[in-house]
Amino acid sequence: MRTPLYSFLFVIFSSVCYAQTQPVYQDKPYWQDYSIKFYADKPNGDLLEAQVDRNGAIQILTSKGDLLHPHDGQFLYPGTLQPDNTYRFMKDKKLTALGSYQQQFVYLSDQVVFANAWAGKLFSAHGLPNAKFFQGGPDFTFLVSDGTSLNLLKDSKSLWKGSLPGDESVAIRYQPGANQFWILGKKSLYTLAVSGTKLTKVLDGAGFTAFDVTNQGKKIIVGTNDGYLEFDVATKKQVGAIRRKLPWTEITAVVEVDGKLWFGSTKGAFALRADGKFDYYNGERWLPGDEVTHISKGPKNSVLILTKAGLGQICFKQMTLYDKAVFFDNQVRSRHIRVGFNSTLDRMEKGNLATGYLDDSDNDGLWTSMYLGGEIFRYAATKDPEALQNCRESLDAMERLYTITPVPGFPARSFERSGHMKELSDSDRWQHASDKEWDWKSTTSSDEVIGHIFAFGAMAELIPDKNLKSRAITLIDTLMSHIISHDMYLIDFDGKPTMWGKWNPAYVNSFPTNVGDRKLNSSNITAMLQTAYHFTKKEKYKKKLLELMQKHGYLTNQMRSMKEIGKAPADADEHAKHMSDGWNHSDDEMYFVGYWGLYRYALNDTLKAKYKQQIIDHWQAERPEKEGAWNIFTALTGTKEFDLNEAAWYLREHPLDLIDWSIQNSHRKDIELLPENFRRQTTKEVLPPDERPIQRHNGNMFNLDRKGRGGSSENSAGDIWLLPYWMGRYLGVISGPLK
Repeated sequence: MRTPLYSFLFVIFSSVCYAQTQPVYQDKPYWQDYSIKFYADKPNGDLLEAQVDRNGAIQILTSKGDLLHPHDGQFLYPGTLQPDNTYRFMKDKKLTALGSYQQQFVYLSDQVVFANAWAGKLFSAHGLPNAKFFQGGPDFTFLVSDGTSLNLLKDSKSLWKGSLPGDESVAIRYQPGANQFWILGKKSLYTLAVSGTKLTKVLDGAGFTAFDVTNQGKKIIVGTNDGYLEFDVATKKQVGAIRRKLPWTEITAVVEVDGKLWFGSTKGAFALRADGKFDYYNGERWLPGDEVTHISKGPKNSVLILTKAGLGQICFKQMTLYDKAVFFDNQVRSRHIRVGFNSTLDRMEKGNLATGYLDDSDNDGLWTSMYLGGEIFRYAATKDPEALQNCRESLDAMERLYTITPVPGFPARSFERSGHMKELSDSDRWQHASDKEWDWKSTTSSDEVIGHIFAFGAMAELIPDKNLKSRAITLIDTLMSHIISHDMYLIDFDGKPTMWGKWNPAYVNSFPTNVGDRKLNSSNITAMLQTAYHFTKKEKYKKKLLELMQKHGYLTNQMRSMKEIGKAPADADEHAKHMSDGWNHSDDEMYFVGYWGLYRYALNDTLKAKYKQQIIDHWQAERPEKEGAWNIFTALTGTKEFDLNEAAWYLREHPLDLIDWSIQNSHRKDIELLPENFRRQTTKEVLPPDERPIQRHNGNMFNLDRKGRGGSSENSAGDIWLLPYWMGRYLGVISGPLK
């Protein structure tokens, strides 16, 4: 169906197969993030704190005083939080807080600070029956508070007692270099020197909620219910105004982990980057729930983010893009191949991969063409026999699209076993095949066939296997013969053109010059006819192409700049108006997939130069989206400038989790929203792929939200990620892995 559509980057210049030099992304390891989630049962009470000890064990404290620990979770396979009965004789302790001291678990009860480490020798009575938080200082001293009173103690002896004048304390931190505690109140910040036990106010404010001592004791970051502020320890002054340009301003947690500043909020967690922007972890792609209650350092390069619904462990692993490709190849082959098609795993229960089924799609042929293209490039770049076998299996499915229909040269959208039409999408479009065991889907569209021609052309050129090459060329010839013999239409089983399979001048040139379909259809059919002529050498294809260009203005149509594309004029017909109500990202996909045949198989160098101009003009319009595939497709022209940095950014920042979780970003305070516009660009700067909804290349990269999904499907990486990566490898603009 045609629908509207940390790592450092090392770039060097090296020679590739073009006449000029292009930049090459050096594929060195970067930090890839992913999440392991552990869901909690509500009867266990509110989740208060999560800590890890030096052995990597994780404990979570609840408001009921129970200890929990994670059970049976891994990436994409969530675990649960279960009662931690490891040390059974702790059950009679009324726990109120959980801490970490010298990388060991330390507990606060209504009577004592104690631990099971150090042979259980730590057992210090505090005298505050309503104590609710504490912090360790030097040589096993602890500062304990019930919110009103403060007690500095060691070995059950009080070294100092006091309170915050006119305020309620909410958090405590210890600064080792200065040998002092910092105490945060709801409207003030104090220091307490361990030597001399002097309490000193250093800051007044309001709405304080959480804080941490950061930057090696040089700064204090204070979270509030409306942003955060920075306090300079040396000058004892607030630095600048309160900061509200954040993903969300209602701060619930602040912590520095390995030099990186993390914030929890009522709408997810976020980490401050070196460039002053934030990495946002929001929604079930990352967290069991969005209301964050606590953040702490986790085991093995991870961060523990505790929410009201459970624990999210954000893990960081060094990977190369090649490592990511290997991961995604396994994702595709293990659960996204349906009778050879590159398919979606659908109807899952809350992201449970074991519950989904492989679904049919309007665009089975297109998504499979794009995956097949990626595997062709993979084989051309690596000569991996597994890639070649993947090509064979995908070609089998693509080929059968042509043999299962009763119309010569007309490909089906999809096919499936018979007897289940009512269970398939768009059941009214399905037809019975002559083979009673199978049904096929009609109404094939232009985005399907341009995908077919792209993949068949790439296979005919780049795969040395004579059988595959011959079959690919036959399919090109079969499809294009059908279109030419039917007056440049795609004719369905009913003898009528499909809704979108129309390249006849009467249709194409009926659109006003600024309506995108006039340019798109001209560009696509040119690419298709060129591909057919290049591999079959049949004059009918060249003749028809020259006719369309010279007599019907198709070259003029496609050379029209993207700057001219907009809404149809007032006197245009309703179809033109409907087709130009906004930027169509399916059109972008059709253009760029078609650019392979348009540029690669140009009739002559003069046309190739024009096509390069056309492609780069389109790429200029697409640059705000930082779309990895379109940048890599542009590189096929040999141009030096094709936003390689952004393409690599797209590949690195794409999440490993391709489950279609509900995503919300429109509430964010750190994005600059734009007025409604033709391009449907919602923000000044596009968000990273791992912060926005999962979508294919025909989606708007500026989509901010997707509601009501809840992990019901998993998309295949075959077309979304593997195509641009392997194309980049083949073109030489992405290097092999460098350790």
